[in-house]
Amino acid sequence: MENKILYHASKQVVEYPEIRKAKYTKDFSWGFYCTGHYKQAVRWANRGKGSPVINQYSYRPDGSLSILKFEGMTDEWLDFIARCRSGESHRYDIVEGPMANDTIWNYVNDFLVGNITRKQFWVLAEFRYPTHQISFHTLAALDCLIFEGSEIVCDS
Repeated sequence: MENKILYHASKQVVEYPEIRKAKYTKDFSWGFYCTGHYKQAVRWANRGKGSPVINQYSYRPDGSLSILKFEGMTDEWLDFIARCRSGESHRYDIVEGPMANDTIWNYVNDFLVGNITRKQFWVLAEFRYPTHQISFHTLAALDCLIFEGSEIVCDS
């Protein structure tokens, strides 16, 4: 398998990635999140105060790990995000798929609380630009990443 380049948006250099438990769970639960889309990383790094740092890693998948990959926004993806965002955990080392950005997350939340149906969710989400995220949930998963460097990149 070939190495893939991934980016992590931050306000600091992250040479040694960590899995941090936070107050709120993310799309795929607690983990270290990266993307294969450079422009997406730049957008995220430029949110809030502080220097926008893009950390770059080589990623070499380990076939012995438990990896869940969503090729697109599907019912299975929506249900998985809904469970994770509701606080449920999972046993995957790595999860990869589309990201529920702020707009999509609002639709997911509306679906979770019953304000919209599944069908209405898909109508609203249909025309959103593609996003990508890959999350690392165990130390073995983090071992698949090799830090290549970082740079400060301001969104233009």
